[in-house]
Amino acid sequence: MENLCSECGMDEAGRGPVFGPMVIAIVCGDPSKMREIGARDSKSLSPASRERIMALIEKEKCFWDYSVITAGDLNERMSRQTLNEIEYDAYLSLIMKSPEGSAIQVDAFDVIEKRLQDRLRQDSGRNVTCRHSGDRIFPLVSAASIVAKVIRDRYVHEISEKYGDIGSGYPADPKTQEFLRKCFENHWNIDEIVRKRWKTYIRMRSEYENGSLF
Repeated sequence: MENLCSECGMDEAGRGPVFGPMVIAIVCGDPSKMREIGARDSKSLSPASRERIMALIEKEKCFWDYSVITAGDLNERMSRQTLNEIEYDAYLSLIMKSPEGSAIQVDAFDVIEKRLQDRLRQDSGRNVTCRHSGDRIFPLVSAASIVAKVIRDRYVHEISEKYGDIGSGYPADPKTQEFLRKCFENHWNIDEIVRKRWKTYIRMRSEYENGSLF
């Protein structure tokens, strides 16, 4: 078991959406097993494929965990932290929960890979490797990207069940834009699910206030 936990991968889902949470996941296990069950960049997989592979990951992993940072959390914390700092805290916390001595592979969210790598190594005392597009390079990072995406999709589904169809939650999604317009038009309270510091929200709120939204 200890040998199977010698490597871990980490990735996030939902960094950019205006609606819903950001989810960071860690998966530790055998890279060859992850490759064998079809783990790859979650963006290249259909929702059904992600759910299927997620079930296989749950059987093959030796450790996994995830952190959910809600839109409300982001609204509150971004008054004093950058998005990168918030994300960093979540990554570090999950690393410290992972099996001792495991090497950690991270899909780098900092534009400078080495800066993030050096900082995580120093603060965690672990052997951390950070690479852009890590979900295409490391099978365990691919697995983590699938876990993060599946967990986020489940949260988005719950939000849509409660509030109405928000689409993907990403600013470029027409369904998401239309839902946000309806929120302003109908004065719906969406404080718990919308990221108020995102440009999309700020722009549309400004358009609503000056009467040019509709």
